[in-house]
Amino acid sequence: MEQRLCEAAIEENVESLREITRQDALILDKIVVGCFNGKSPLHVATSCGKAEFVKELLRLKPALAEVLDSDGRSALHLASAKGHAEIVKALVNVSPDMCLARDRDGNVPLHIAAAKGNVDVLDRLLRTCRRSARVRLDRDGSTVLHLCVKHDKLNTLELLLQQMRGKEFVDAKDNDGNTILHLAVLDKQFEIIMHVLQNSKIDVNAKNASGYTAMDILFLTDEGSDSKDLADEGSDLKDLDLKIEDFLREAKAKKAKDLVHRNWLTKKKDALMIVASLIATMAFQAGVNPPGGVWSQDSEQHKAGEAVMASNFVNSYPYFLRSNTIGFVASLSTILLLISGLPFKKKEFMWILVVIMWLAITSMAFSYAFANIVITPKKDRESLSNTIEIAVIVWCGVMALHLLVHMVRFIAGVLKERSRRTQAIDRISSSRRPQRTPSTDRPNGANGSHHEADV
Repeated sequence: MEQRLCEAAIEENVESLREITRQDALILDKIVVGCFNGKSPLHVATSCGKAEFVKELLRLKPALAEVLDSDGRSALHLASAKGHAEIVKALVNVSPDMCLARDRDGNVPLHIAAAKGNVDVLDRLLRTCRRSARVRLDRDGSTVLHLCVKHDKLNTLELLLQQMRGKEFVDAKDNDGNTILHLAVLDKQFEIIMHVLQNSKIDVNAKNASGYTAMDILFLTDEGSDSKDLADEGSDLKDLDLKIEDFLREAKAKKAKDLVHRNWLTKKKDALMIVASLIATMAFQAGVNPPGGVWSQDSEQHKAGEAVMASNFVNSYPYFLRSNTIGFVASLSTILLLISGLPFKKKEFMWILVVIMWLAITSMAFSYAFANIVITPKKDRESLSNTIEIAVIVWCGVMALHLLVHMVRFIAGVLKERSRRTQAIDRISSSRRPQRTPSTDRPNGANGSHHEADV
């Protein structure tokens, strides 16, 4: 009897189906509870695209829509893979909850339709259950958008971006932290890249788990291609890379190190402005109101308003004045450069400003030392001199340690970046996928690389 049902499904013999159900009124119930061998007649009819037979089966026993085969696939999975829009419509009308049913590989019907490029089926599934578009694959965290990119299905990607406009949806990352832009750039899918950038608000500077943006991926794939690949593909590959790079730059995409560099510059500018303003204020105050004050009356040796220090400490006053002036001018120069609007976009320029501020801070330290000489009684000046000598030694040690720390951090950063870059290139080289030839019979599982068919 089961064999006759399958034969009737293949031949789309509705009369034979009705005759079989008259002879055995419980045969369809047996199929629902799993008392059948192989595929159910609904699966067979769906695979063959026999819409009328499917409709009659569903009329007689709607619960057949929830029956799964040995691979955990419902008839809706098969219809989505085959692109039978009429059958999909009949199935979701009977059991819309099957839109969220997963097969053995974790795919819902929407995943399969998107990966196969079946736009009509995808549209029907979206209208029935939009929530299914947010279901992720358990094995790698891919979304339906990731599947569209992996299988180079621009048509289904266009529909999904049109129907699902949430930024969270388009910015979603898989378990490796890759957005759809990372994957599209990795496989140099120019049309997909162009469409995504022009028709969505995707975060073009999102970083993956390795800390790379889409722009980083573009240059890493070039480094990961061996010389034979480049020789075979010739100038076409270079032209494609230039086109992709232009589109990314137009969308304000940057490398990860440029993003860090920009944040570092902003923070460093703010810190330098605060310190420079503080030092300028201190130097100005010390210049117009020097230690010891000024003479209040004229005399033969001095005039009112002149610094007392200039008369009583003839040797120390010039050093105080010079160091205070150096600190004042250095801090004013830093403030002027920071507010001038000059494009300090390189670390080298910012480090020049930092060195200027080191000079200003050191000058203020000397000003402090000379000022203390003025206000310290003669009996305590010897001990003060010893204290100043120790302070100078400590200060030089701090500066030397500061320089050493920065050198170590610089060398460690270079080595870390080189190691991370090498690992990324090796990973990209080993995972570059061959020409896609997706199966039309059943969804295929994927392990690891996003270059293999995921559905």
